[in-house]
Amino acid sequence: MNKTAFVFPGQGSQYVGMGKDWTERYGKSKAIFETADKKLGISLSGICFNGPEEQLVLTINTQPAILTTSIAVLEVLKQEGIRCDYVAGHSLGEYSALVAAGAISFEDAVWLVRKRGTFMQEAVPPGQGTMAALMGIEEDTVFELCAKASEAGVVEPANYNSPGQIVIAGSTAAVVRAVELAKDFGAKRAIMLSVSGPFHSSLLKPASNKLAAALAQVNIKRAAIPVMANVTADIEIEPDQIRQNLISQVNHAVLWQQSVTKLINLGVTTFVEIGPGKVLSGLIKKIDKNVATLNICDVASLQEALSILKGGAHVA
Repeated sequence: MNKTAFVFPGQGSQYVGMGKDWTERYGKSKAIFETADKKLGISLSGICFNGPEEQLVLTINTQPAILTTSIAVLEVLKQEGIRCDYVAGHSLGEYSALVAAGAISFEDAVWLVRKRGTFMQEAVPPGQGTMAALMGIEEDTVFELCAKASEAGVVEPANYNSPGQIVIAGSTAAVVRAVELAKDFGAKRAIMLSVSGPFHSSLLKPASNKLAAALAQVNIKRAAIPVMANVTADIEIEPDQIRQNLISQVNHAVLWQQSVTKLINLGVTTFVEIGPGKVLSGLIKKIDKNVATLNICDVASLQEALSILKGGAHVA
C-alpha cells in the first residue's frame, strides 16, 4: 500500500513574509501565530511577516519562526482532512514533526525551540564555529578528511543530506582547513555555509545539556503517528526515547538520507514538505527520484497539493 510521510524543514528555509498569506486566509493559521506571540512574549508574527531579515535569521528567532509557519500550514491540511502514515523533520523540523504526531503540544514546542536556539547560539562564541557543505564525496572519505583537518581543531560530519551532499561542522579554523583539503579527498565542491554556529557537532554539548533541563519541564506523550528520528534514522513513538533523541540531536549528526531511505523501505511513496522553502523536496528527489514529492509553502501551492492528495493520499 502506498504510504505518505509529512516532512518538516529546518533552519535555512526561512524568508521574510512566510506565513502571512496563511493568516490572511485561514483562521486556524492565524490562531497558531497568535499562540506563538503570546507564549514567547514577542511579535514573532511581525518578524515572520515583515522582517527585518537580520532579525529573522537570528537563531533564537528563526527556530520558532519556522516551527510556527510549518504548524500554521499543517493546521489547514488537517482541516482539509489530509492525514499521513509517518512524520519526519530535518533538525529543527523534528519538533514540527513531533507536534504533528501529537507527542508535544505546539505551545511547548515553540517555547522549547526558542530555548534551543538560545542554547545553540550561546554554546560557541560568534565566529569560533561554522559549517560547510561537501558535494560529491563518499561517506567514508568524509571521516578521513575530518581526521586530517582536525589538526586545526574539531571538525565532524553534521548532516547526511543526500547522496553526495554531506555537511561538516566544527571550529572555524578546522572547517576552513577541511574545505581547503576537500578536493584532494575527491569532493567536487566545498562551500562554507552562512551559519551562526557549528550545529550538530560535539562543540554543542553545552547546549545539549541545557536543552535536557528544558525538556524535563515539558510533557511528552506517546506519538500518535510514528516519528522518524534524526539521530537514529529509526521510528520512535515512546516519550522517554523521544526526549533522549531531542537531547542527542543537538550535538550529533542528522541522518536525513538514512531516514528518508528507511521511510521508503517502509512503503512511503509520497513525501509532503510542509512549511517554508523547498529544501527537503530537493534532497528527497536526490535520494530517490522515483518517489513523489509535494511542497506546501504558500496558499498557491496548497490547492495543487490538495488536488493530488485527495486523489491518492489518506483523507479522513
